[in-house]
Amino acid sequence: MSNTAETELRPLIEQAFEDRSKLAEGKYKSAVEQTLELLDKGKLRVATRGDDGEWTVHAWTKQAILLYFGIREMERVEVGAYEYYDKIPLKKHLDEQGVRVVPPGTVRYGAHMEPGSILMPGYVNIGAYVGAGTMVDTWATVGSCAQIGKGVHLSGGVGIGGVLEPPGAKPVIIEDGAFLGSRSIVVEGSRVGEEAVLGANVVITSSTKIIDVTGSEPVEMKGYVPPRSVVIPGTRTKKFPAGEYQIPVALIIGQRKASTDKKVTLNDALRDFGVSV
Repeated sequence: MSNTAETELRPLIEQAFEDRSKLAEGKYKSAVEQTLELLDKGKLRVATRGDDGEWTVHAWTKQAILLYFGIREMERVEVGAYEYYDKIPLKKHLDEQGVRVVPPGTVRYGAHMEPGSILMPGYVNIGAYVGAGTMVDTWATVGSCAQIGKGVHLSGGVGIGGVLEPPGAKPVIIEDGAFLGSRSIVVEGSRVGEEAVLGANVVITSSTKIIDVTGSEPVEMKGYVPPRSVVIPGTRTKKFPAGEYQIPVALIIGQRKASTDKKVTLNDALRDFGVSV
């Protein structure tokens, strides 16, 4: 986090967020634009991880994104045969940044992708951060402000939810080396720990019961998949006035081994536990 941005831009952003009329003044509008430029270049992040492994949300950066929508005008953008009509421009100069984007993959301005990351025909929204070596596969979406680590694989059709409001709410966080199988969904500020594996169609929301079934007794948690966990979709019986029905849960059925190469470990995990991707 830039100390200059924290001391100079943050107060202006917070004041303008409390009183939108201030955006008529040049210094407040400029502060919004500068903040978005820093987010786009990766010099600012919506959330950062401390030495203790915990994540801190910088709410004022999300406030700046919300204010940016207010100062932008709708405009037509033409990209070859494609035409768009929106307030937010597309990210530019991807070649200079060492980012591969396969048509018609789309990265919105204000998102940052580190060198070596790849976007197939998917979508990365404003405020998001994608780490080096990460693959965003076909029709996968990275929602606004989501934080995706290094060496992550988001398989085809993965849905990473966006969290813009309230500004202090945690974004979705996918930590380094995680593998998310096809059509899996992670939303509502949920967090997937380092090198975890989500099988195909696993859904993680803030209220989803994540149940570790590897021991003699189930261990339940919400909103967080521990590092190196291997997770598959499951169901649990719940009683309702109209009868008993199955509701979705996520089951932790094992662990990736930390002692072996990540690619080998992933293959082992999928083979050993029969996880669909």
